[in-house]
Amino acid sequence: MFRSGSFVADRIDPTTAAQQQPNGVDLTLSAVFEQASPGRIDQDGKSIGDRQELSADDGVFRLQPGGYIVQYGETISIPEEHVGFVYPRSSLLRNSCMLNTAVWDAGYEGKGEGLLEVHHEIEIEAGARIAQLVLAGADHEGTYDGSYQGERI
Repeated sequence: MFRSGSFVADRIDPTTAAQQQPNGVDLTLSAVFEQASPGRIDQDGKSIGDRQELSADDGVFRLQPGGYIVQYGETISIPEEHVGFVYPRSSLLRNSCMLNTAVWDAGYEGKGEGLLEVHHEIEIEAGARIAQLVLAGADHEGTYDGSYQGERI
């Protein structure tokens, strides 16, 4: 079962009333990066390629078609007995953009990121709501204790 927006809002900081939705909370755009060098994923670990942060011109990111790493502005805490999912806001989809993320495990805390796929040039203002986090109840053993724990907090 998915939790209410007010339940989710209690696990995100900061939030505004405008970010709270019936079934989740909107996440805002904090920063945009382009991948600058290859990463590597192998059987025993991973390395993230170098990234170059893009500048916002007068607070607006003007993005050409391609893939970008976006960072969210909010600190998220996924509670025990829950799993988090982040979905793109429909405004992104209606502007030929897609946002991809992975499962957010119980126990994760940090300021996460996603992969923004831009299929037609777009302008996105820093601080704009681009995604929505929802929480669902989940049975599990243990909680997240991976390398991304506490990222950017």
